[in-house]
Amino acid sequence: MSNTNFTRRGLLKTSAVAGAGLAVPTIFTGDVWADAHSGYLNAPQGSTVTLGFNVPQSGPYADEGADELRAYELAVEHLNGGGDGGMMGTFSSKALEGNGILGKKVEYVTGDTQTKSDAARASAKSMIEKDGAIMITGGSSSGVAVAVQGLCQEAGIIFMAGLTHSNDTTGKDKKANGFRHFFNGYMSAAALAPVLAARYGTDRTAYHLTADYTWGWTQQESIQAATEALGWQTANNVLTPLATTDFSSYVAPVLNSGADVLVLNHYGGNMVNSLTSAVQFGLREKQVNGKDFEIVVPLYSRLMAKGAGANVKGIFGSTNWHWSLPDEGSQAFVKSFGTKYGFPPSQAAHTVYCQTLLYADAAQRAGTFNPCGIAEALEGFEFDGLGNGPVLYRAEDHQCFKDVLVVKGKDNPTSEFDLLEIVEITPRAQVEYAVDHPMFAGGDLGTCNPGA
Repeated sequence: MSNTNFTRRGLLKTSAVAGAGLAVPTIFTGDVWADAHSGYLNAPQGSTVTLGFNVPQSGPYADEGADELRAYELAVEHLNGGGDGGMMGTFSSKALEGNGILGKKVEYVTGDTQTKSDAARASAKSMIEKDGAIMITGGSSSGVAVAVQGLCQEAGIIFMAGLTHSNDTTGKDKKANGFRHFFNGYMSAAALAPVLAARYGTDRTAYHLTADYTWGWTQQESIQAATEALGWQTANNVLTPLATTDFSSYVAPVLNSGADVLVLNHYGGNMVNSLTSAVQFGLREKQVNGKDFEIVVPLYSRLMAKGAGANVKGIFGSTNWHWSLPDEGSQAFVKSFGTKYGFPPSQAAHTVYCQTLLYADAAQRAGTFNPCGIAEALEGFEFDGLGNGPVLYRAEDHQCFKDVLVVKGKDNPTSEFDLLEIVEITPRAQVEYAVDHPMFAGGDLGTCNPGA
């Protein structure tokens, strides 16, 4: 299915010494990993290997969770040699052969995070302990990602994060067993702020409504810092509980705040509801300080745009990936996903599909399922062919760096999928930052835990 169809419709590891109860440093490099088939948690013993897909099947981010599951199913199909192979054919690494991972057929189990940290940890724990999952992936909430990443570090399992946009995931809460392909709040702000200043001017006053958890806090901090550096002022920042569905009491005070921009640091169903409320209060027709009132959504997704309908027209934001990208990898994925499901994939689907391939590829290159071998293979790994141009998995914090998309809601969409248009592809160099940047300070990556 084509675009046209859619628009028309080397680390230090530790291992236990038997009987001594002590951890002795062991350096695993090169071929040593090929012999390390035991001594780690949930080492596959038979002809199959089990992955754990932990996604929001209920709660405010359930739409993302449903698309993630679709992408995971497609990734497993491709890894096992089914379908057209998708991005396995465009991926710059050619280690994957379509015969599973290290010759073992890929199987999977699923869980429901409910977009709640406790539920997500319990689900992941069950998949690890009862189902023998050797890798956990998924989620559409940074609160969930931080919680599950911590659990996987403790258990000795690799965590390939799904949608998690908080700076903290690869900042103060980073873990040696955790890896993030998705971008973060700082990167969104670095890409989006210059576009906002160019379109709306530098003499602006912003009012922020912010989801009250780790993602909202760091997203708001990032966009405020980036816009203020270009001349904007900030009138207020009001925190909203994640469970909020009626945002009228939060939007009403904006009318008399003196602000001429409303920044909605909300995602999923929260963003749909808060934007709907803002439109109902007439903010899009309002003038303040002699300027047209504007609304900004720093983190966008096509699924959110669909939920918000016509309200997204002309509203700017950023996104990690979009199905209209013309590169070979993106279009290979769009074709595979569209053939299987009848519609284009979301950024949620793209992210988790990539994470599954990246995990499998790392295992293949390392010659082992040992999480410390896989971590070594991912750290500092540079690749291309999975969309967004050349990508680096930085060793120091396990954050991926790639181009970032600035988008806006289309004024004249041609289908229910053609809702966002790419305004600018911000080059990777513009969104990179130092490992010790203040927004990412604190925490310690630590060392890989093999779990046995």
